[in-house]
Amino acid sequence: MDISGEEHLDIKHDVYKKRLDAYGNVIESRQDGIGTPKIERPLQKHGGRLQHNETYCGSCFGAESSDKECCNSCEDVREAYRKKGWAMSDPDMIDQCKREGFLQRIKDEQGEGCNVYGFLDVNKVAGNFHFAPGKSFQQSHMHVHDLKAFQRDSFNISHRIIRLSYGDYFPGVVNPLDGVKWTQITPTGMYQYFLKVVPTLYTDDSGHRIQSNQFSVTEHFKGAEVGRLQTLPGVFFFYELSPIKVTFTEEHVSFLHFLTNVCAIVGGIFTVSGILDAFIYHGQKAITKKMEIGKFN
Repeated sequence: MDISGEEHLDIKHDVYKKRLDAYGNVIESRQDGIGTPKIERPLQKHGGRLQHNETYCGSCFGAESSDKECCNSCEDVREAYRKKGWAMSDPDMIDQCKREGFLQRIKDEQGEGCNVYGFLDVNKVAGNFHFAPGKSFQQSHMHVHDLKAFQRDSFNISHRIIRLSYGDYFPGVVNPLDGVKWTQITPTGMYQYFLKVVPTLYTDDSGHRIQSNQFSVTEHFKGAEVGRLQTLPGVFFFYELSPIKVTFTEEHVSFLHFLTNVCAIVGGIFTVSGILDAFIYHGQKAITKKMEIGKFN
């Protein structure tokens, strides 16, 4: 989401997710599609049950549209509801979700984690990307998530960031969020990272240019309830671009500059040696003089 109004939900291209168990091991992904049905014959759009040799066309339960008249899976119904800006209050009342065991699947996945990796192309304006449970949709020009099917208080947003960067790598870049880990010890809430992105141009000694970015970050945790407002549990990254651009240029030192430095070092050595020699000479002369005066007395 960005301030220009552009919004992308449930991004699947160039972003990949893997299910992890409580010990961080990858869980084999289940196949998509309807599982073992709990109802012998699915409910048709017209209200009757599926008959022999009849093409299946599931009901969208009031969320049908001109381009989507049949909802043959629970995900189809949820997507139709999302486009309408509706929340799904009880998945067990939806025939497709009941047959697929949607709520049981959610219960079975409690305690699991998720590994997310990939990249996003974003506009060069302020915005945010976030990871949160539920189906997201627009309601009264607000971005909301349907959390009816989830146990809101038990959602754990502990996370570890292996690597986060804006743009390509260049020598000397430091990404402050690499390796950062945060563990939830309080009731769930919203963990926020506020990033200040600085455009950067790096030019190496051969003239090759790398257009990239650096960023600084501050962090904030917002509890589940602030006054009467409830926050959406999840991990949010809010970013804005700096109007200042940083330029790094790599150059070779010229031979004349090197020779000047060598002469300066040699001259410095001679100067320090002369100072030490004079100090030792005058010191020794003063000590000898005192010794001669002592013998005379």
